[in-house]
Parts: sequence; C-alpha cells; structure tokens
Amino acid sequence: MRDPRYDTLFEPQTIGPLTAKNRFFQVPHCNGGGYRDPSAAAEMRGVKAQGGWGVIFTEQCEMHHSSEITPFIELRLWEDKDIPQLRKMSEKMKSHGALAGIQLAYSGINGPNLYSREVPLAPSAMPIRTFTNDPLQARALSKKDIKDLRRWFVNAAKRSQLAGFDLICLYGAHGFGIFQHFLSRATNQRNDEYGGSLENRSRFAREVIADMRDAVGDKMALTLRVSLDETIGELGFSNAEVRDFIEMNKDLPDLWDLAQGTWEDCSGPSRFKEEAAQQNLIRGIRELTDKPIVGVGRFTSPDVMVKQINSGLLDFIGCARPSIADPFLPKKIEEGRPEDIRECIGCNICITGDMTMSLSRCTQNPTFMEEWRKGWHPENMNSKGDSDNVLVVGSGPAGLEAAWALCRRGYNVAIAEARTVIGGRVERERKLPGLSAWGRVADYRQYQLSQRADVEIYLDSKLDAQDILDFGCENVCIATGAAWRADGVSRQHLVPMPISADATIYTPDHLMDGKIPGGKVIVYDDDHYYMGGVLAELLVKNGANVTLITPSAYVSDWTINTLEQAEIHARLVELGVEIVLNRGVTEIKKDQVQSNCIYTGRTHSYECDAVVVVASRLENNSLFSALESRQTEWADNGIKSVKIIGDAEAPGPIAWATYAGHRYARELDTADWGDELPFRREITALALD
Repeated sequence: MRDPRYDTLFEPQTIGPLTAKNRFFQVPHCNGGGYRDPSAAAEMRGVKAQGGWGVIFTEQCEMHHSSEITPFIELRLWEDKDIPQLRKMSEKMKSHGALAGIQLAYSGINGPNLYSREVPLAPSAMPIRTFTNDPLQARALSKKDIKDLRRWFVNAAKRSQLAGFDLICLYGAHGFGIFQHFLSRATNQRNDEYGGSLENRSRFAREVIADMRDAVGDKMALTLRVSLDETIGELGFSNAEVRDFIEMNKDLPDLWDLAQGTWEDCSGPSRFKEEAAQQNLIRGIRELTDKPIVGVGRFTSPDVMVKQINSGLLDFIGCARPSIADPFLPKKIEEGRPEDIRECIGCNICITGDMTMSLSRCTQNPTFMEEWRKGWHPENMNSKGDSDNVLVVGSGPAGLEAAWALCRRGYNVAIAEARTVIGGRVERERKLPGLSAWGRVADYRQYQLSQRADVEIYLDSKLDAQDILDFGCENVCIATGAAWRADGVSRQHLVPMPISADATIYTPDHLMDGKIPGGKVIVYDDDHYYMGGVLAELLVKNGANVTLITPSAYVSDWTINTLEQAEIHARLVELGVEIVLNRGVTEIKKDQVQSNCIYTGRTHSYECDAVVVVASRLENNSLFSALESRQTEWADNGIKSVKIIGDAEAPGPIAWATYAGHRYARELDTADWGDELPFRREITALALD
C-alpha cells in the first residue's frame, strides 16, 4: 500500500541500546497541559502512538525545584510523587510500539523560580532572561553547586527510568537549557575549568552524561538537544562552534537533536520560515559523528522528508507542529494516502497555549488536547444521532470543518455558499503576504469533502430564511462568518469614533477584495493580531506610503504569543513603514487623523489620503436572527434545530472557528450538557494535614 519512494522513512533505526521502529520522531513540544492537566497530555501523546510515530517525547520537564519557569505550565519531576503521572504518559506513548522519551530541563538563566522562590542558579551571575523580563538575577554556580546539579540530573534520570521512559533528552537549545548556557560564551563567562575554551565549556555536558550512564545502565538512550546557531553574534554559540563541539564529542550522546538558536528561530511561522528551513545549518554535521541525528523544519511533505534522509542530512525526521496538526501523519504515509495528511499551516496558534498558560489549540486539528477532556479522536467520530441530514450555510473554516466531521458521523450534508468559491475568510486571507500556507485549512477539507457521496456543495447560493425553510433539512448550521467594522469600535473605542463623511476609509475586507489605496495611508491597528501588519506590508508592496498607528507598545501585539512579533516589526521597518506605538486615533478627517498618546492624552495630527481601520468584526448573524424569529414554522418544515457557530456567533482566530465547527458536529443529536461541564477536568487532591 505504501509508495516505495517512502520506504526509507519506515526503516528501523538504532538509538544507543534501543531500536526505533521508523524514522518519525516527535520532538519535545509544549501543550499547555503540563503538571496541571497530565491525563490530557498523556492521552494526546497516546494518540500519536496510534498514529505511527517511532519516537515520542514529552515537553520539557523541570527536573528540580531550584529551576522552574512559572507562570508557564510544564511537566515536573521534582520528587517521587511526580512519577505516577509521568508513568501514565510513558505507557500511553509506548502503547503502539513507539519509544517513550522525556526531556529533562534545568532552565538556569531562564528559570525565575517565581513559585519555588529559590535563588536561580546559572553558569555565570547575570539577570534572568525570560519573556517577561523578570527583575531578578541568577547567581553563579559554585563548584559545590555543580556537583549538586550533576546529582540532581542523576536523580531525575533514575526517576525517569522508574516512570517507564526509554530515552532521556537533555535540553540545551533555544536558550532555555543549562547545557546551552554552559556552552555559550554569552552566558558562560567563567574562568575556571568550566569556562573559557570550548573543551572547558563542554565539560559539564560530558560529566552529566557520564554520570547518567552510570546511573541508568545500558537500558536507556541519552540524547542531547543543542542549538544549531545562537544567532547573537560573535559572543554566541555559533554554527561553527556547534560543529566543533559535535566533532570533539562525537560519541557523547546516543543521538544528536539539532534545533535552531532561539525558539522564535526554530519554530518560526510559515509567514517567515519555509519547510526544511534549517537544512543549511545542518548540512555536513552528519559527517562529524557516528551517532544518528534528528532535525526539525515543519516537515509536512513525505518527499521533503525522504530528501532529508537520502541526502545524508538527517537520520530521523523531527516534528512538533506537524505531529500536532496530524498525529496520524506516519500512518497515512505508510498506508499510501499522503493526500489525507492534515498539513500544518505554520500559524503557531499551538504555541499560544503555552505562552498564555492555557491548553493549546491547533487550527488544522481541533481535537488537539481534547482527546481526554472530551474524548475526541482526530480520525474517529462518534456515531450518528437520530436525525439524518444537515444544511451548513457558509463554507468558511467553521462550516467546512462542521461538514467534514458531520459526514464522518454518518449525516447527509449540504453546504450552501454565497460566493463562487469555498473557504470563506481562509480563501481571502491566503492571498495576503506570507499567508498562502493558511489556505491548507480550506484545501484539506475541500478535497476530503469532494470524495464523499453524502456531501453536496452549492456555490453562488445566498439563502434567506424562506429558502432554508423550504430546503427540507432537519438541522441547520449557520456559519456565515463576520465582516470587519469601519467605525473603529474595538478596544480603544467602545462606540463608533468621529469620522468625517468625506474621509476615505478602508477595512481589511476592502483590501482583500482588491480595493487597495495609494498615496499616504494610515493603518490604524486596534486588533493587535496579524492583520494590521500584513495589510501594511500589502500596501507598501502596492506602492503606498504607510504609517501604522497602534495603541499598543508593540506592532501586532498578540503575535508575541506566536513567536513572530519581532519578525513582523523588523519586516515593516525594512519596508519603510513608519511605526507609531502607544498612540490611538481619536478622530478621522478628510485628509488627516487625530492621534492621542494613550498615557497622557496629548494629541498629534497625521496627514493622510486614506485610513485602513483594523478594529473588530461584526457577526454576520442576520440570517440566524431571521430564522429564530420564525421558530414557530420550523417543525412544519421538518427543522429540528438551528445553530449559529464560528465567526458568525463570535469572531475569533481561525482555530476558534474550526473548533466551533467540530464541536457542533460532535454534539449534534446528543444530550444537552445542562449545568454539567462539557469536558473532563483533573483536580489535585488536597494534602492531608
């Protein structure tokens, strides 16, 4: 059944004393569950085991209480009490023949210890380096501290073995792990045997790995995750030094896990990073060691994966985000159906779960982190309820996901789309700069629906309430989306702002319709996600002179959570966009806007020929309201239910829309939750006094 071109991906591979059944390697990735939602995280990893991954890792696991990254919610292995929840995870990971790995992390200069209140420890004394710039410093590890730290790693290794793990990954990448802090001259400014030369800076890693081998024997494999290039100039751990380090210590771990310098570099969104973006940094490293290596690059194409192997770049295909978007990616390749892969779109909405200390989401896979909480499986649907058919009005991400999930439950589905193409907002946004990969949300579902005999799609079909009453479907799902407001209502303005009748106003919808202004254009961004920055880029590329004004301290503020805010700001500066931060817009006139300082209220005028208002969106809910007003006619026309979902109910990111569509499909014809929680919740037991 498998295409012979992909046979190499399924060749068993040796990692120290272990053998992985194939080359598919789910590298460590966070999920927002950690110690708070261990069963949810365990079930999520277990689903990946079903999906055919050969190696599956946890996220970073804090291995000692003296280095923790509160408020972020990761796994913990501080004491024996933590072993049972981790054992539950390892058992799920190994349930279908995968090797189970745990990533042990000591955060050092990145561990503010806001919960444990311990003084942070690092190779050298310096301020803590965190996302939130916590106002405290780490003290330098003494020789005794280093001996203690080595012992703590041994203790964590023994606990990992008791918890049932096969592999241990020592975290030394992304600037987050103590091993990178010792290796980098930027964070290691010691003048003893642990500092100075590369050989000295490597000493700690050599000692810890030797200690751990003595502790766990030859039953576990030890891997080391290192950054390919710290990308901070001459002081940093450069790609050249990485190569020297690997060549100098070529047999040190059982596997080299190679990742880009910062998390932003390594997990950059598709807007700024192509698939296999790190291959130039990896090229040639395989020749420096006899140990296997794994690398990442948002791999979604089996052809690209095979190229990485056949060209000698990698031994394992490392995936985090693609394994989230489709946990069954390996199995679909093995079964000869790569066209069924839900390809990662690189939007990084999954990362926002970790950044916001909430459960992660996925735009492509709405079941992610709901496997245990709601019993949702990415490939299997619950059986059909009492009714037989559904009319879905609107073919945006919510409507398409609803239709795809409904037909798999066994319903006959009709989709009515007012436009001549399906996809809704995704079809429009994919044409904006850098967002082409987002079109996969529509492409995947359109293809899957096209294979179904129980789905009919009606294009150019704008329905009114009477049309729906006459249609004859038992259930009606309204997924008609939303439209951008032109009146400025969002966060700064709770009611429409003053706008002169002769002012030239555009919204994102105008620009996506091809109506793009020229001359001096002001983008007023009070949305704070990606749209304002993307439209500024579009305007410049169409010849406009652009000033972006935002009440926030950052351009595209919320994209800090998707690891792209710095890239967006830099891109706009390179394009010549004037960026005005911490200022709102209080009034729009014919040829100027009145801007106010959000702190002092002091005003300043900016001349312009047009203003693009990126504010909030209005729900397209008039059809739903019309149907509700005629509820007495539903039964006579065979209608059992009418529900509004997605942006039509409450606008949000695309991932919120696909989730809404999936939830509607799962819950149709099921019992009402009433006052009960619609998901399972794990609660920590009170300690006995």
